[in-house]
Amino acid sequence: MMMHSGRVAVVGGSVAGCAMALAAHRGGADEITVYERAAGRLAERGVGLAVHNSRYAELESAGYMDADMPWVQLVRRRWYVRDERASGPLGKELGAMPFPFRTYNWGPLWGELRRRVPESVEFRTGTSVEAVRSCPFGAEVDTGGGTERFDVVIGADGYRSMVRAAAHPGLGAEYAGYLAWRGAYPEDRLSDPHLWAAEDSVYVVFDGGHVIVYRIPDGAGGHRVNWVLYTAPPPGLDAGLGFTNPTSLPPGGLTDALGAHLAYVADELLPPYWGALVRATAPGEVFLQPMYDFTAPRYARDRVLLAGDAATVARPHTGAGAVKALQDATVLESAIATATTWPEALESYDTDRTVAGRTMVDLGRRLGRALVEETPCWRDLDQAGLEAWWKQADGTGAFGGRELRPR
Repeated sequence: MMMHSGRVAVVGGSVAGCAMALAAHRGGADEITVYERAAGRLAERGVGLAVHNSRYAELESAGYMDADMPWVQLVRRRWYVRDERASGPLGKELGAMPFPFRTYNWGPLWGELRRRVPESVEFRTGTSVEAVRSCPFGAEVDTGGGTERFDVVIGADGYRSMVRAAAHPGLGAEYAGYLAWRGAYPEDRLSDPHLWAAEDSVYVVFDGGHVIVYRIPDGAGGHRVNWVLYTAPPPGLDAGLGFTNPTSLPPGGLTDALGAHLAYVADELLPPYWGALVRATAPGEVFLQPMYDFTAPRYARDRVLLAGDAATVARPHTGAGAVKALQDATVLESAIATATTWPEALESYDTDRTVAGRTMVDLGRRLGRALVEETPCWRDLDQAGLEAWWKQADGTGAFGGRELRPR
């Protein structure tokens, strides 16, 4: 006998939260409530993300992605380094590799996923969850409006997850010691766009870091330029900013010193074209994301379940953050649909996703060492050397996300 009943709460209404609400509905839960702290729409967020073509095919088959979600198809990854001996503004090209990824704009992707959540799911926007507690045969959610009991509470509340703290008190993400500066802006601001093919993702490398550049849809039929620059700040530059605890600096929130360091990297360490691309970003379009590592020792504990960044905070080098959140949802749907009790469903989910989380954190650390912390002498690499270095850096071949196990 399959389980087709139960009350489920989802804490967090972003991409992971919408996916988990959809999973609970499809799995058979008959009453679902989503608590989202933000009062306004999330669709204005404009950060880019990438999905490997193979992972997209799996998620499309599972019903969590489809062709109506705007995307840009990439086919190659080109590698450049600044070299005064190289002619042209792009720098010295070290090599190119296949790069079968679709890129998305977080806001439009969220909007499309949100529209797929049935109207029977109750979204409570502008509602902060103050506490989550396990109780006999369920879990309780405290808000300013009181306490409600559910059969299961799903934490999809991001890298600073309150639900994770309830499931695993005292465990938190660890600062990796370096930062990601991120920016995005309309493509028409880009000078000489013909120098950079729309199907190319670009890695521009330098001693101690790199910047990744690719186009994303703007949600209105055009493109935006999206870039992420990883490097460690000079000693003391991050002092007093509280990066040891999970945090970020919002658009326009960079300190003068951090803004000056970004300008230094753009002007002195990147080839002219790519440095100008970064510099074309307005201060209000740049935000800062410190790198953290964390994965929960268990994805399900009692009647509390974790998903997305609430469960695993892996460095974005993995190219699989959104993918793993959506994979979490597909596994939960299957677990609920095939179980006869909630403990059985949660145990099935936990067994699958805890291992996946460890894989992604390990990969993020490996790529972080290779791309930021222990970079090679880039100028000495040619195509063959680059391919050998990448094969060693990727290790298990998990870049872009692991294949979903057949269920």
